Amino acid sequence: MPKTEDAVARRHAPGRALWLLGPAMVAGVAYLDPGNVASNMTAGAAFGYLLVWVVVLGNVMAWLIQYLSAKLGIVTGESLPQILGRRMHHPWGRRLYWLQAEAVAMATDVAEVIGGAVALHLLFGIPLVWGGAITGVVSMGLLLVQTRRGARAFETVLIGMLVIIAVGFSFGLLIAPPDAAGVAAGLVPRFEGTNSVLLAASILGATIMPHAIYAHSALARDRFAPNSATVAQVGHTASARSAGAGADGPPATGTSASRAALEHARGISTPRLLRATRWDVSIALAVAGTVNLAILLLAAANLAGVDGTDSLEGAYAALRDGLGPLVATLFAVGLLASGLASTSVGAYAGAEIMHGLLRARIPLVVRRLVTLVPALAILALGVDPTLALVLSQVVLSFGIPFALVPLVALTARSDVLGRYRNRRATTVAGVLASGFLITLNVVLLWLVFTGG
Repeated sequence: MPKTEDAVARRHAPGRALWLLGPAMVAGVAYLDPGNVASNMTAGAAFGYLLVWVVVLGNVMAWLIQYLSAKLGIVTGESLPQILGRRMHHPWGRRLYWLQAEAVAMATDVAEVIGGAVALHLLFGIPLVWGGAITGVVSMGLLLVQTRRGARAFETVLIGMLVIIAVGFSFGLLIAPPDAAGVAAGLVPRFEGTNSVLLAASILGATIMPHAIYAHSALARDRFAPNSATVAQVGHTASARSAGAGADGPPATGTSASRAALEHARGISTPRLLRATRWDVSIALAVAGTVNLAILLLAAANLAGVDGTDSLEGAYAALRDGLGPLVATLFAVGLLASGLASTSVGAYAGAEIMHGLLRARIPLVVRRLVTLVPALAILALGVDPTLALVLSQVVLSFGIPFALVPLVALTARSDVLGRYRNRRATTVAGVLASGFLITLNVVLLWLVFTGG
């Protein structure tokens, strides 16, 4: 992905503090994709307020995870896939890791393309396969904004779509608010059978998305990337000072000299960027978490026990009949914006995963087709869209450890982040989050295969 314009040229720009915000907003779009809608809507309709605690817990864990990902990109100037690709010396190890990450990208696209197709069908009666194709084409247009206009323009477009998503999914609560006692009871962690565990794993897979972990480090890298020539010039000077007059070329990636060169070339201190990033992540996930919770609460308050609400089409019909056409239409518009925005972020992540792990780039259209074709095939075969959405989120849940464990390990290393490495409490929190997610997946497998 192309570098953004030189940050040094922006140091005196008006609203400079606001200019530092944005990458987390784009990554946050991934937390509001159609998979989230299907998982949270199904959970609310099937179990009422039971899984409110899962949404809240997932959002808390997501804050830590997304901050670590952004920090890695800011401090090193590299994405998580780049660093992993450089550290995996065995070619087959790199390829196998890429295969699982690619499977995650495909599962992501299944959710996002199907969601966009369902929304177009609900709003305009467009057949699902054609709706999926339209969603894929529009996502390519959004990616062209990023490649031709830079990260800031891409952020502006997606933040605008994020507002549409938030309004579309939250408006119904103004008409029919949830029961406060039920919401409070839902904060107590518990399950009710295998299906509730399946939905919990689906919610977490949709909330803590592996491709968002990969993408956020790249978004932060691209957003704050200074001119490469400036980095090389400053890096050469820094390495010469540290290694003597005979030093040649910029310092190796991951060294203290390279980190100092990157910071100097940006013209903005790394501590300031990290402080801004904490605000960025907090705002983005406050929005995403609130909307995700609103979706579950809307279903719990209005769809629980209503026949046919186990599908997006059924939920749309129930909202239309129960709360009126305005609420239902806004819900469908939010679903459409969700599919269009999130599929472009997913494609961005997929391209970065391939570049970082395989050290190869392919044309944007080809890259898009790799993950678009499976989603269109599912639509053409007539598979239930909502079931496909929920199961895709379970696949994402199983991909979380492969992204999360390396992230926690790398951000705890002084040879990677230097003085910005994780504090011990942060690493412990990351380990606990990883352990919880892995345990949940193991329990899910046991319940499914034993019929418990």
